[in-house]
Amino acid sequence: MITLLMILNMILPPSSVYDFSFQSIDGQEIKLSQFKGKKLLLVNTASKCGFTPQYKELEELHKLYGKNLVVIGFPANNFGNQEPGTNEDIAEFCEQNFGVTFLIAEKVEVKGENIHPLFKYLIEQPNPDFTGDINWNFEKFLIDEKGKLVHRYRSKIKPLDPVIVSQL
Repeated sequence: MITLLMILNMILPPSSVYDFSFQSIDGQEIKLSQFKGKKLLLVNTASKCGFTPQYKELEELHKLYGKNLVVIGFPANNFGNQEPGTNEDIAEFCEQNFGVTFLIAEKVEVKGENIHPLFKYLIEQPNPDFTGDINWNFEKFLIDEKGKLVHRYRSKIKPLDPVIVSQL
């Protein structure tokens, strides 16, 4: 399926995040187009990282702004082997430790040769912040209601930081 998407993306380059889909942690296909009209905060996550406590603030954002914002975590094991578990392990960890109710994707690659097409697209998109590879876990991509990347935040910027909240 990913190979077909990659071929299609070479022929018809995506115009927004709405051209992408992913598998949720419980195996359901999720089309980002179903979130048109809402902002999205896409975050590469990991369970054994110094930034892992940000799950708590991501959940708070989800509860505070869920009417107009969709928070989606994308577990990835690209940095320091900090997400070694299975999808089942990750789901259990997020629920038991942080009460996560926001959407979590199945584990993906966010860097390197097998990068998920969504993240390949995101790291190349112009925005007022920066472009290029993700440097570490818990980088954040803020997408507007039309599916365009409007801001990108490095790991040290917490989800409830005023720089993010002011954009919601």
